[in-house]
Order: sequence, then C-alpha cells, then structure tokens
Amino acid sequence: MRRSSLFTLALFLTLVSCNRNNTAPAAAPPPSATATTASSPPPAAAPASAAIPRISYPSLAGNASAYLATPPAASGRKPAIIVIHEWWGLNDWVKQQADRFASQGYVALAVDLYRGQVANDQETAHELSRALPEDRALADLKGAFEYLAKRDDVDPARIGVIGWCMGGGYSLGLTTNEPRLAASVINYGRLVTDPATIAKIKTPILGNFGALDKGIPPADVQAFDKALHAAGKTADLKIYPDAGHAFINPNNKAGYVAADAADANARIDRFFMQTLKPGGGLAK
Repeated sequence: MRRSSLFTLALFLTLVSCNRNNTAPAAAPPPSATATTASSPPPAAAPASAAIPRISYPSLAGNASAYLATPPAASGRKPAIIVIHEWWGLNDWVKQQADRFASQGYVALAVDLYRGQVANDQETAHELSRALPEDRALADLKGAFEYLAKRDDVDPARIGVIGWCMGGGYSLGLTTNEPRLAASVINYGRLVTDPATIAKIKTPILGNFGALDKGIPPADVQAFDKALHAAGKTADLKIYPDAGHAFINPNNKAGYVAADAADANARIDRFFMQTLKPGGGLAK
C-alpha cells in the first residue's frame, strides 16, 4: 500500500508538471512542417516500417489496444520496445516514435492507455490522465510485455520500454513491476527513491530531464540517481541546463529545445543499441 501511494503521489506531481510546462497540444505537425532532428529524420533517410494501425491484446484489466510498427522484412527474432505516450494519449507524434524505432530494427508497440481517447487541449489531457486507473495502466503495460514476448518475431530477452512525461512515470512503474525488461528509458517522468521500490529494478535505466522542469526538479533527479547507485543499479541520468518539461517533443512550442532533443534522442538510440542489440556491450 505504501509503495502504491508513493507511486500515485509522484505520478500526480508529474501531471501537474505537464500542465505547467506543456502549453501546446501534441498533435502531429503537417508533413511539410515536420522537424528535421535526430528525433524525426527526413522520410527518405529511414527505411519504411510495416505499421499496423491498431492491434488488440489481452490485459488483466480487459482487452487493451496499441499501435504496432515492425521493421522492414527480416528473418529471425528481433528486439522490441514498449512505447508509452504522454498525457495527450496515443497521438500521431507517439506513433512516429514507434515508426522511428521500427526503422532501426525494433518491433515497437505503442500502448494506448486511454483506450481510444486522445486529447487536443490541456483540459481534456488533464481529465484523461487524472481518470486513468493506475492499476489498469500497469496491467495494460504488463500485458504489452507478454504480447511482445509471445510474438514469433521478438526475442523475449530483449524487450525495453520508453515513455515521456506521464509515460515516463509509467515506464518506471513497469520497470519496478517487470523484472524481465532489458532496458528502461524515462524522459522527464515521475521518480521514486523508496529503497523497496528501487530494489525491484533489474534493468539499466536511461533518463533525460530538464533543469527548468518545475514538476521534476534537478534535486529529485539527483535523489533518484543517488538511490539507484546506492542500490547498485546501472543508470545514466542527464539533466539539460536550459530545458524544461517535454523539451523533446517539437509540438511543445513553448518548451521544445531542438539541440537538447537531438542529443536526448541520440542517447536513447545509443542506449537501446547497447542494451537490446546483440553485442551492444551494456549488460543487464
């Protein structure tokens, strides 16, 4: 009960941070306006992925759904990534991230925690995020892991997770509830320092945070980092001095920092290559 209460409180603070810092809906920009950064290369620069608009899979909380993107035709089992959306929901930007990972050779599953609902304004995003049952969200994420682990084209020993904002918090939530994960990325998501919760982490962690983020201040990131290393965990957390919340998403017009976003995405790509690709070099 205490661990659940700490998770819920930290998640609430993350949602407050989303409300304070992310002032623009995260709808995808028109194709002609798509930012050309490390997070979104020109269409011709990346091979096409085979995207299935929506799939369903079993969850302990009922049937869940997700956007599935698979790599260009290739034989054998591949690494996979569970992609967790911001408080806006499973919108086009999140699907683009799944496509980007698929173009790099991963089976990418972008989970729809809101089950079909997408916000286009802060009020709706706030209502959806506050109404999302934590236990259902974690059940859907654990179901996503099981779905990927049972696919013939996925290596169950090489499944990672990534999330942004609210999704970053749930990335950590899944990490503390699924010991089989091989990699975890937290982008400005809620953090915990409770020793019992930290002890449940069995995988390397990468984190990207903004020093100007009022909801997740540097002191919280530093405390998380200290708790991880005190427990002997493998972690690489970076705080960007000139960035606030949601600085990676170009649709966040007030807070997007192109140079920091490019660096963070390069770190993410390198981390997944090291943890999920054969011979990557970073052991679990």
